Amino acid sequence: MNNVFKTILGAVFAVAVGAYAQTLIAGHAHGGFLVLAAVFGAYMAMNIGANDVANNVGPAVGSGALSMTGAVILAAIFEASGSLIAGGDVVGTIKKGIIAPSAFGADPMIFVYAMSAALLAAALWLNLATWFKAPVSTTHSIVGGVVGAGIAAGGFGIVAWGTMGKIVASWVISPVLGGVIAAFFLYTIKQTILAKEDMRMAAKKVVPILVAIMTGAFVTYLTLKGLKHVWHDIASVLSFLPQTKKPPFSVALIFGLIGGVIAYLWLRPRIARKVEHSENTREAINLLFAVPLIFSAALLSFAHGANDVANAVGPLAAVNDALTHMAISTKAAIPLWVMATGGLGIAVGLALFGPRLIRTVGSEITELDPMRAFSIMLAAAITVIIASQLGLPVSSTHIAVGAVFGVGFLREWLDSKHMKERQNELHAEVEKYDAIKAYLNKTPDSDAARKLELLTQQKAQKKVVKKIKKKLRENYIKRGMIKKIITAWVVTVPVAAILSAVIFYVLKGLGA
Repeated sequence: MNNVFKTILGAVFAVAVGAYAQTLIAGHAHGGFLVLAAVFGAYMAMNIGANDVANNVGPAVGSGALSMTGAVILAAIFEASGSLIAGGDVVGTIKKGIIAPSAFGADPMIFVYAMSAALLAAALWLNLATWFKAPVSTTHSIVGGVVGAGIAAGGFGIVAWGTMGKIVASWVISPVLGGVIAAFFLYTIKQTILAKEDMRMAAKKVVPILVAIMTGAFVTYLTLKGLKHVWHDIASVLSFLPQTKKPPFSVALIFGLIGGVIAYLWLRPRIARKVEHSENTREAINLLFAVPLIFSAALLSFAHGANDVANAVGPLAAVNDALTHMAISTKAAIPLWVMATGGLGIAVGLALFGPRLIRTVGSEITELDPMRAFSIMLAAAITVIIASQLGLPVSSTHIAVGAVFGVGFLREWLDSKHMKERQNELHAEVEKYDAIKAYLNKTPDSDAARKLELLTQQKAQKKVVKKIKKKLRENYIKRGMIKKIITAWVVTVPVAAILSAVIFYVLKGLGA
């Protein structure tokens, strides 16, 4: 499927959403702005699918545990399910409390222009980042959009700069936490399994524990992030649960502990039987991590759909609420059609444009196998849990990509001890090359046969030297990708803000 056809299909989806919105608000004096916001919301959702979802399935694809087609289908199903089942029915209209409601005065149309501008600006930036193969935070994109539109509407004084400072801090906190935790688990696997003479027996003991930890982490993560919007409904049916708006951390931790114990008891005999009939090789051990990777990709996608769909539909729900009541609310109900736009849009964007970033995360930063990918996925879940309890504003994108960085740097560090051996090998081969060159210079031109023999030897030796030099230059993590991704992270908020401010003035002009 070529890019032109993909673009046409995406445009058809956005137009269809806009057409539906038109039927809901036909005859309204400002109904055209709901149609515009609906189109922008659909566009934003597709860009989230194209960019953000890669973090959930990229490691599984890069490691070979999932095919690209299988990953796209799995993520599309679970992203849409998460958004529709557990995406919540109310959303904060002013994202993260970064803009004071007073910025928009008493004019709901100024609010409509601002939210519409934030949507389009964030979507445009995500689109550009995807084109450059840079996984960026969709939350930061929409935050930048809201900041830009808010400043355009009410000046710099209405921004909560303390909150913005925390967001900036997350650019460092998120990837470092994810990287350290992923490197820790990969190092643990290497020391407790791969470093043993009988890897099969070591895997028999260690793998069930690791998968149990992953299960516990994901159950906790899913409870905190995937069920927080529908916890009140669940608790009202199951009266023995705490009657709170969101799942308490203690309850999520208990659920995780129960899930981990069940996983350990169920997996232990099965892994024992599997290793008995497997070879004592790294490849055979890797296979033990493939199935857990698939489940983790599905669970991460569900939690992402439930938790991040508001990035696509929050501003759209806010516009819908403002136009329906002609008033500004700090909380807005999310109609089913708006939630469906978010869920289906993410799935459509993933199917059409997701493979580009999935390849980047899965194979273009560092080489992954199931063990490394397992460490990355586990780190993503644990880091979000830790950060959320410490009140740290983190990005799931930054965590996942930081975990990939951490795995790559660990591989490089562990292999550094072989670097001296390669340097000594290079020195010896260069000496051979110099010796052949010296013989060649001493051989008279009349001895053509000897010269031809030495020239052939020199050419072959030059190839050997070049090969070793290339090995010495190789890094386990591509430096160019690191620079590009970090640059994209740093400019996300300001670029989205500038775009949003410009779009705000254009929309305001149209509405005047």
